[in-house]
Amino acid sequence: MTDTSLPSVPRTPLTLLGTGAMGTALGRAWLAAGHPLTVWNRTPRRTAALTAEGAVAAGSAAEAVAANRLVVACLLDDASVGTALEGAGLAGRDLVNLTTGTPADARARRAWAEERGARFLDGGIMAVPPMIGAPGAFVLYSGDPEVFEEHRDTLAVPAGTEYVGADAGHAALYDVALLSGMYGMFAGITHAFALLDGTDVAPGDFAALLVPWLNAMAGSAHGTAERLVSGDHTSGVVSTLEMQVAGAGTLLRTAAEQGVSAELLVPFLDLMRHRLADGHGEEDISGLVETLRTR
Repeated sequence: MTDTSLPSVPRTPLTLLGTGAMGTALGRAWLAAGHPLTVWNRTPRRTAALTAEGAVAAGSAAEAVAANRLVVACLLDDASVGTALEGAGLAGRDLVNLTTGTPADARARRAWAEERGARFLDGGIMAVPPMIGAPGAFVLYSGDPEVFEEHRDTLAVPAGTEYVGADAGHAALYDVALLSGMYGMFAGITHAFALLDGTDVAPGDFAALLVPWLNAMAGSAHGTAERLVSGDHTSGVVSTLEMQVAGAGTLLRTAAEQGVSAELLVPFLDLMRHRLADGHGEEDISGLVETLRTR
């Protein structure tokens, strides 16, 4: 009887530097998909979870780098990447840095890696460890486009991939910009629940209203993008800056009545007032982007 089954496809072997919570989640996804994995961590015992699942622990970062062409770093910060790879033979290696850093960190790290003969790709992980391997997680990548194309399938195993340009700093820039939007939302959510604290409003009932409201308002980002491209902040405005500043007093008075600090709102409201004072009352609040750039 002829075996008509397809041959198994060899999986790219890779090295993972850093086995903290995120590194371990990434490593588990690659192991589950059949990728041979070499791991290293500054604290050796923290590689145990992955070696129990089939990874090979290296005695040093240099040894781990020597094991495979594709090297992924998921460490504490940019300085720890430099420290870990000091003395490692990077020539001929593809270094994918998933360590959180700034755009400037990424550009400098690319130059540092290329001076040592490595190709470089920077990444920003838009997920927390439990999301790795599940729908919704994605990683932003920027840097050498050939590295991304060559390793795209491997990099897509733990999370979706989004290449955002050859400038190595773009992944970190997108990452921080997205997180900034997230923390602005968290600030609003925190203030909203504080207003209700101590009242007979059930937090769960309020959340059921808050989530769809925020989802609806998030769509305004498309309008902001269009106005920033056109440079016209006055077209198609539904609620002018002047109207919104006029209504801001109600927010502050309500906070005072509820005994809640307005410190999460005041910086944004102050920015609105500054823009209004400069004569931009008929604009959408998208114009505040320009004020932030010039202050």
